[in-house]
Amino acid sequence: MARDPRIDAYIARAAPFAQPILAHVRSLVHEACPGVEETIKWGMPTFVHAGGILCGMAAFKQHASFGFWKHALVVGEGEPREGMGSYRKLASLADLPPKRTLLAHVRKAMALNEAGVKSPVRKSAPKPPPVTPPDLAAALSDAPAAQAAFDAFPPGCRREYIDWIVEAKRAETRARRVAEAVAWMAEGKRRNWKYENC
Repeated sequence: MARDPRIDAYIARAAPFAQPILAHVRSLVHEACPGVEETIKWGMPTFVHAGGILCGMAAFKQHASFGFWKHALVVGEGEPREGMGSYRKLASLADLPPKRTLLAHVRKAMALNEAGVKSPVRKSAPKPPPVTPPDLAAALSDAPAAQAAFDAFPPGCRREYIDWIVEAKRAETRARRVAEAVAWMAEGKRRNWKYENC
C-alpha cells in the first residue's frame, strides 16, 4: 500500500472539515484497489490503476470533492452535478455514499481501466454562426476584397474578428478595431495572423 507523501501533506494542509473526508476516501480506494498508485495531477491527489487515472480528490475552502475519471461509466450521469466530483460537494463524511457503494464504484472504475475503456467524449452543441455587427458589415460593404476574405473564412475565424470588435469598451477603440480588421481582411489575413507560421 504505497502512500505518496505529497498526498499526506495535501491532506494535512486541507481545512479541518476536509481532512477526514480525504483520509476516508483515500483509505477506501486502497481497500478496493490494493495496487493503486498515488500521485499529484493538476495539483490534486490522483489515483492511477492499470495505466490510467482511476479517480481523484480535492479540498476547497467550503467543500471537498471525490470523482472518477470515467464518471459517466462508473456512476452514470443522472442529475446534473454540483461541483467537480462524482458525489456533489462534500462538507462532511455524511455527504459520501455508503462504504459498500463507494467500494463498488472503485472496483467498477478498476475494471474499466483494466479493460482499456476510454472516457466517453463529450460533444458540445455547435456554436451558432457569428452575427456580424452593423458597423463591421458597413465597413466590409465598402471594401470588396475584405468582404470576400471575410465570407471565405470559416465561422471560427469570423467569430474571432467579431468578438475582438464587440469586446471594445470605448467607441474609439471599436472604430479603430473595425478599420484594422477590414485592412487585414483585405490582405486575406485572419485575426491572429501575427502568430501564424511562427
